[in-house]
Amino acid sequence: MTITYQPKGVCSRLMRVEAEDGIVKSVEVVGGCNGNLQGISRLVEGMPVEEAISRMEGIRCGMKETSCPDQLAQALKQLT
Repeated sequence: MTITYQPKGVCSRLMRVEAEDGIVKSVEVVGGCNGNLQGISRLVEGMPVEEAISRMEGIRCGMKETSCPDQLAQALKQLT
């Protein structure tokens, strides 16, 4: 299953996430801090969706209530 998610409250503008059998297969993020988001995307590829959510949910960016990793967790929740 592939979803497209529009993050809220962060610099990234779009997230495309693919998962199969509860495992993250690919993550593409448009906008945001390119190097950091490429790193996060590669780290979660091959990881169980639930584990990725539990590791990233609630992370904040500076004074913001959310972050790109937190928003990625929100996107992944749509796959569960």
